[in-house]
This record gives sequence, C-alpha cells and structure tokens, in this order.
Amino acid sequence: MPVVTNATMAASSASVDGVIGPLGSCLTKLGFEVYPLKVGWYNSVLPPSFHLPYPDDALAVVVLSTPAMFEQAFLPFLEHSSIQKPFDPVDQCVRHCVSTAVSQSFPELKMDVRYDYELLPSKKPKFLAQTAAHVSGAAFYYQQSDVTDQPWAGRKMFGVCIHPSFGGWFAIRALLVFEDVTVGSELVRPDPPDCVASRGDRIKLLEAFNFHWQDWSYRDIVPGRQTYSERQREYFSTPPAQRLALLRSWGLLPKEEAQPDLSPHEQNQANGHG
Repeated sequence: MPVVTNATMAASSASVDGVIGPLGSCLTKLGFEVYPLKVGWYNSVLPPSFHLPYPDDALAVVVLSTPAMFEQAFLPFLEHSSIQKPFDPVDQCVRHCVSTAVSQSFPELKMDVRYDYELLPSKKPKFLAQTAAHVSGAAFYYQQSDVTDQPWAGRKMFGVCIHPSFGGWFAIRALLVFEDVTVGSELVRPDPPDCVASRGDRIKLLEAFNFHWQDWSYRDIVPGRQTYSERQREYFSTPPAQRLALLRSWGLLPKEEAQPDLSPHEQNQANGHG
C-alpha cells in the first residue's frame, strides 16, 4: 500500500482511494465499514446551524460498525485495555480503533474526527450520524417525510437508518473530515439502497422504531446478512449502569472494579449505542 501524504492527496480519484484503502485495511477486519462523502452533500440537506465548517468539496468518511465489531474489536479490546470510567466501554473501543487507524494511515494529515456520542458546547451533536450515512450511500435514512398519506395525525415520528446488508443491526460511529483533502466530480453522490420501498413497510418500520424500539423488531425490517450474536444482544439489552458488572461476570474486567456513577445524560447516550 503506497504511503499517502499531503502532496499525493490531489483532487483526483486517487485521493479517495488513498483514503478508503488504508482506512478499510485497518478497520474492516475489526468489523467496521467506511464510506466516503463530500462535506457539501451533508451540508446541503441540513440547516446552517448543523453545517460542518469546511468547503463543500472537502473529503469526509463515515464509519459504521457491523455486527462483527463486537467479537472482532470490542471483546479483544476489553482483554487488552483498561476501561476508563465513567465513559462507555463501546465508545472507548471505537475511539481506540478509529484513532489507531488514523494515526497509522495518515500521520501527516490534518483531520477532524467526530464521534456519534460527542456534543458541541451548544449541546447539539457534533454531527448528525444518520444524515451522514444517508448522503454517503451507506444506509437509507427513513423519515416521516418518506411516507405518503401519513397515518399519525400530526404526531412526530423519528427516523431510522436501515442498512441493505444488516437491516437495523449496525451503528453509525464516527465522521472523519480530511481538512486539507478536496475531491472533484470524480466522487459522485450515490443513492442509498432503498430496501424498505413500500409505504406499508415504511409505516411498519417507523412505528416499530418509535413505539417498540426496545424489542428491536425494527432491526429485522429486512433480512440481515448478519445480526447481533447472543452475547452482544445480552450486552446491549442490559441497562448501561449494569454493563460493567456483566462484563466482570464474563471475566473481561477486574472483579474489584467499581460501578461507574453515570449521569442521566450518559445513560441516555449509552442506550443508543447498540
């Protein structure tokens, strides 16, 4: 794999390949997927208050975790790393994997790395994960506006992304913006696969996500090539405040490690990480 430097990161297809190749090489084997996008694609579908402060042709990459991440990255991370309380263990694993991949692949590049659990001082998320996944073509973001003749009588329905290969059994973890890398017309905005095409299925999806999200039925709206393992389901079904105890019962954390004192905000953030 050639070394990628600022000089070689020209506005050409080689610049995109030079990013996706090294990142994919590091992260795919750990159960992640990476998708390129232009900052302009993201900003064009959002109000100015959510815009990323970079040129429209700046290159970015969205990072997803697949069901394989739990066994291929998270459990090995626990065996070889020390958990820093009170932070979520999965968040720590993702940060470790992404930061290691970035430092190994692009030690000379200036990069803005934003994680799904991070907030700005304004309390807004650092990036809108589902929007980034949609405009990159990684997963279709099904929203209330995608349903004709809505049956909810003005009720607000939150949207959800569905992956063509994993259904709802995945998570959007990070957005990487390459501040000094620009791309031109060779990077074409893809359409995300519309795998929930009918009105009836979209209603079923949004109602399952909004009214019954805890039973995870929305994740099975399309057949997934892979879903969460039984151990992974047990972990994410466990209340966040009890997850360290579960990990200790699996022999993955020291017995003397104390329970974290999580704030309500941290517990709410952790609830969505599955």
